Amino acid sequence: MSAQQAVAVNFLTTIGLEVHVQLRTRSKMFCGCPAAFGAEPNTHTCPVCLGLPGALPVMNHEALRLTVLTGLMLGCDIAPVCKFDRKNYFYPDLAKNYQITQYDLPLCARGAVPLHDPAAPEKAVPLVRIHLEEDVAKSFHFESSTGIDFNRAGTPLMEIVTEPEIQSPEEAFAFLTALKQTLIYGGVSDADMEKGQLRCDCNVSVRPDAQSELGAKIEIKNMNSISGVRRALAYEVERQTAALARGETLQQETRGWDDAAGKTFLMRTKESAHDYRYFPEPDLVPVKTELLLEEVRPRVPELPEAKRARFVQQYEVSSYDAGVLASDLELARYFEAAAEGARKPKSVANWILNDLQSALAAAERTIGDCPIPAPALDELVNLIEAGKISGKQGKEVFAEMFASGKSAAAIVQEKGIEQLSDSGAIEVLCDQVLAANPKPVADFRAGNAASLNFLKGQVMKLSKGKANPQLAGEVLERKLAG
Repeated sequence: MSAQQAVAVNFLTTIGLEVHVQLRTRSKMFCGCPAAFGAEPNTHTCPVCLGLPGALPVMNHEALRLTVLTGLMLGCDIAPVCKFDRKNYFYPDLAKNYQITQYDLPLCARGAVPLHDPAAPEKAVPLVRIHLEEDVAKSFHFESSTGIDFNRAGTPLMEIVTEPEIQSPEEAFAFLTALKQTLIYGGVSDADMEKGQLRCDCNVSVRPDAQSELGAKIEIKNMNSISGVRRALAYEVERQTAALARGETLQQETRGWDDAAGKTFLMRTKESAHDYRYFPEPDLVPVKTELLLEEVRPRVPELPEAKRARFVQQYEVSSYDAGVLASDLELARYFEAAAEGARKPKSVANWILNDLQSALAAAERTIGDCPIPAPALDELVNLIEAGKISGKQGKEVFAEMFASGKSAAAIVQEKGIEQLSDSGAIEVLCDQVLAANPKPVADFRAGNAASLNFLKGQVMKLSKGKANPQLAGEVLERKLAG
């Protein structure tokens, strides 16, 4: 039996994720240094985040609020009292040799992240906890040395831990996508993996389907993209399955992910858990969350799932289109601005999802720097719906709008391409075409329906492309039937 067949028939996959999210705050977790990305190395530092003797931490209340906000968005239980702890270990990226984190009294417990896939059954991935801690410094490995940048040290970091109930790499991808959407909707984090604002460690095990006990837990680190998580898990599931199918025994270990090679590699075996000697942080008092909750509850936004449902009901778009529009907060805002007061919001959605998205991709631009103001798109749709320009002309006008930023009405006027929809004028054109083309007229009356297209083409030619083709066809049919 091949490894691929074994995966499908004889083995079960269990995945748990630990997601680290840098919070969108101006300053670090326990000091006033800027929490900004991209500065020169070791320029955003102070005695607190460098761990110098005698420096005392002061809590960043906005980081507390953002963590509670995340918990509310994900249906977590918010602890009435939480505290911070010291997690002790020695590593170059941790200057004071301990990390301030939360151990037994985290801010948020339980909750879930709902997955949205119209083609799959509804599922929510349950969470164990969400806790708040400080980030560590970043190591840079050079050819003959290692450098440490402490700009990141002390940045507010939220850790979201799932239950081991993800069953495939595709579900892990869907989880991270849904979580990222929620974080951005709440303004909690920009969640940019390339900037290290969202990082993920994966725990994956494979076992025979008749075995109730989970298999050996393999941890994968160094994930720098959501698609990378999916590829790494897919590789690791196949690797573990093949090993078990050969009769090998897997051991608990930590592996890295080489994205270029498309393989995981052994970093270290892990015979037992580290003893981090947790104890309460003596320089920080416990936090009562009652006032935090009062401040944060009004900040809970309309979440992606609710927005999808509202788009379907309010704007009569399909469930699929609503899902695409709501998947990106900026795209959703653009659509709502374009559809506000629109007579045909579904047509507006079609232009956004097809022409506008394609144009943005070709120009390597985002919806945030779209050259077409949202209300201008509705103006274009109205010109087409009113018969003032044809659908084909609409495509030309759209291209000019994207290139120049001009309004649809201005472009139509400048180019003189307004469609001729005056029935009297079109009747005159049709009479001229019928008189000049007796053979196609006779052919149509003899049963050759294709002759009508020729006659319609002659009307369009005579009008220099301005005649409303639908109206021209209706007039020709009526005259030919007479």
